[in-house]
Amino acid sequence: MKIIDLEPGDERLATDLLPVLRELRPHLTEELLGEVYAEGHGQGLRFTVAYSDDGVCVGAAGWRVVVNTSALRKLYVDDLVTSAAARSGGVGRQLLAYLEGRAREAGCTQLSLDSGTQRVEAHRFYFRERMAVTAFHFDRHLDLD
Repeated sequence: MKIIDLEPGDERLATDLLPVLRELRPHLTEELLGEVYAEGHGQGLRFTVAYSDDGVCVGAAGWRVVVNTSALRKLYVDDLVTSAAARSGGVGRQLLAYLEGRAREAGCTQLSLDSGTQRVEAHRFYFRERMAVTAFHFDRHLDLD
C-alpha cells in the first residue's frame, strides 16, 4: 500500500480522493471539495490517500494539527474512510498509523476524531485500534439567513 498527501490543485483530489470520501460525505461535489480545501488548507486541512498495490485509491483521511488549551497540540482527523470494497483489509489501520506518525512528527500529544453515533462498525474499529471515548461532542445547527 502507498499512502501520500495531496496538495490543493492536485487532480487526484477529484479523480481518486472524492469517490472514496463521498462514501462518508455523500453531499460533496468536486466544486464543493475544491472550495473546502481552498479555505481549509489555510487552516491546516490536509488530505491523505491510500492506494492499493494495483494503484486504486482505497482510503482517505482529512486531517489537521490543532493547537488548543485542552490537548495543547493534537492531530484532529476530520474524515477517515476506507472504500466499501477494501474494508477489513487493513487500510484504515495503515491510514491511522500514518496519521499517528504525522502527529508524533508535529509534536502532538493526541490524535483524535469524532464519529457519528450511528457508525457502529467504525466504533468497533476505533476500539480495536485502542482509541477511547473521552468526550461528548455537541452541535447546534444554525440557519444561515
